[in-house]
Amino acid sequence: MKTNEIKALDKKRIVSTYARHDMAAASGKGVYCYDTEGKKYIDFTAGIGVNCFGYCDEGWLKAVTQQLEKLQHSSNLYYTEPQVKVADMLAERTGLSKVYFGNSGAEANEVAIKTARKFGALKGRTNPNIITLKQSFHGRTMGAMTATGQEKYHEDFGPLPEGFKYCEAGNTEQLRQLVDENTCAVMMELIQGEGGVLPLEKTFVEAAAELCESREILLIIDEVQTGIGRTGKLFAHEHFGIKPDIVTFAKGIGAGLPLGGAIFGEKACDVLAPGSHGTTYGGNPVACAGAVEVLERLDEKFLADVAAKGEYLKAKLLEIPGVKDVSGMGLMLGVSLDAKPAADVVKDALEGGLMTLTAKEKVRLLPPLTITYEEIDEGLDIFKKSV
Repeated sequence: MKTNEIKALDKKRIVSTYARHDMAAASGKGVYCYDTEGKKYIDFTAGIGVNCFGYCDEGWLKAVTQQLEKLQHSSNLYYTEPQVKVADMLAERTGLSKVYFGNSGAEANEVAIKTARKFGALKGRTNPNIITLKQSFHGRTMGAMTATGQEKYHEDFGPLPEGFKYCEAGNTEQLRQLVDENTCAVMMELIQGEGGVLPLEKTFVEAAAELCESREILLIIDEVQTGIGRTGKLFAHEHFGIKPDIVTFAKGIGAGLPLGGAIFGEKACDVLAPGSHGTTYGGNPVACAGAVEVLERLDEKFLADVAAKGEYLKAKLLEIPGVKDVSGMGLMLGVSLDAKPAADVVKDALEGGLMTLTAKEKVRLLPPLTITYEEIDEGLDIFKKSV
């Protein structure tokens, strides 16, 4: 089908929950995407941080294809080898204990929220509450949306679930004041992605971790976007020297297939029991076979390369006239501009053959972790013209 035909059928048959760009993706290889007319684009979005190895990576394709030929699905009523392999790798790499598998970031955060509520109930907290941060984003399901500290996502969807409080990011004193005898968890992104690619201050994160430890409160770190090597560490919390009680993950772990979940530390790993929560597809063997390939390749050298490429990209961006500042870590960067609106830059870049994102008033860049320096330069040439 041609782009115009796809657009017409989309308008007729698909609910309009997305403001799509004027491009229909047809195929891809590595960092390059091709539309239905054959135009080539260099992708600095990685499917919003999902395609960690870019398009159709050979090693990942082999892993998922081999599993697909053996067992595509069995449900969580039975054991499967790929699932336990991924769980073991995540637990070993993080020093945490057990893993729950879902399909998306929102689902990952929902299980964390439910675990925190039950943890509070088991501790005798009659009205358990969870503290999250303003400008955060945790997903679009009802619980995750309510945890999100941005009112625009709450509009028209009330009444919202109760039991959430919102703290200004970085305000340690306010956090202490919000904690009460019913607080069961503090939940935060260490880099607020949708909120503008805003890294938290290390002192605030350390203070939050200490507060949670002293008050027997769960510390939940949402690593849906920051995890799986995106910041130059397997998980961003490694930069902050903390050990969370729950880490949520998704996006890059599946490298293109739906996979997400939560890693639980000792304090939280036995809170849920059979019947407490569940999913039909979560931990699907094909998605997990791909995740094994992802985790095996994300060794220390690979992660160091991601960090180095992130520093290179950041430095090159700051040389571009019209770029005011660059925030973020690794290959998760937000670009502040002097004058031109970010949405206009994204539109012009796409016309020039570069795929980018927005985050509030910034241009957001999430290229594949496997991008080369030459490909970075190629994309930056287009970005410079767009700015």
